[in-house]
Amino acid sequence: MAALGFHHAAMSVIDIEAAARWYEEVLGFRVERRFPIPGGTQAMFLERDGLRIELFQVADPMPIPADRLDPREDLKTAGNKHVAFTVADYDAFRADLVARGIAIVLEVGERFGRGLFIRDGAGNVIEFLER
Repeated sequence: MAALGFHHAAMSVIDIEAAARWYEEVLGFRVERRFPIPGGTQAMFLERDGLRIELFQVADPMPIPADRLDPREDLKTAGNKHVAFTVADYDAFRADLVARGIAIVLEVGERFGRGLFIRDGAGNVIEFLER
């Protein structure tokens, strides 16, 4: 079987420019490239340290349903759940989020380590795990 590598996670957002700014300011991503998709969809790749997030903005977006905003409730809906990143210093990362006023939606402490969930500026859930 051929080797696999991770390329990107993708999400739709209401305002692609605001979403890109959030990922740049909060998580240090940068716009790698922008491109249109036929039918009026704007798209872009954000990149940091070889990780990529693809953002989409369609002409008439629908907001994220309320049950998708809570990671525990979202498990009841089939489909993709969230993107997860590791952090080298969990305590420092968490303190930085709190200092910047970013709400922690859920914290978990499992056998594999601690983690937390936040929502990006567009409401998408993101998880961070200690290495």
